[in-house]
Amino acid sequence: MRIGALFTGGKDSTYSLYLASKENKPVCLINANSGNKDSYMFHTVGSKLLHLQARALNLPLEVFSTEGRKEEELSDLKDFILKMRDKYQLEGVVSGAIASEYQRSRISAILESAGLASITPLWHVDVSRYLSDFISQGFKAVIISVSADGLGEEWLGREITRESLAELSDLSRKYRFHLGFEGGEAETAVLDGPSFKGSIKIVKSRKISEGSKHYLEIEDAVFDNK
Repeated sequence: MRIGALFTGGKDSTYSLYLASKENKPVCLINANSGNKDSYMFHTVGSKLLHLQARALNLPLEVFSTEGRKEEELSDLKDFILKMRDKYQLEGVVSGAIASEYQRSRISAILESAGLASITPLWHVDVSRYLSDFISQGFKAVIISVSADGLGEEWLGREITRESLAELSDLSRKYRFHLGFEGGEAETAVLDGPSFKGSIKIVKSRKISEGSKHYLEIEDAVFDNK
């Protein structure tokens, strides 16, 4: 089946694409450039890495803009998916939904109305096992945004490894946040993986704090062929 991927560059969308690729043919990456940093549907941090990630995955990146108003952004997404369906002859779309019924149900409704299959390989998975598999498979992801109790700016730029995953697991139990960051507690950027044709290195960045939210503004990154 020819599929597109709703792609943020984070761990969930990247790993979902990896899993879906085993039985389907990915032909494009679909990303939302949202004007709302607090969008219910789309990630906004790490967009400067998207073109490098698309290059690493050897897939065309298709980006649409939305003001990010709640619910209205769904109409923008639907219009764009219809365009991508026709442009790439899509038969389905993969997304990285894990536990958010808000996201999954709305995406599924859009895809159903467009006659496309909704592929969600991570839906209701055991998050601890998924992240352990993510690491074992050779994916490299760093944290680029945090906005939850227990997660301070010291986590920015840290890679998700077995050691840091153990720390995050302890913190998630203590502060009661979702280990997979499904509630927006943190965002990640994938820099390498088994499906990547090259690795990405963040050369220059700076930490920015806005109230309880801290994020990494990426100023420069490079691509290294494998």
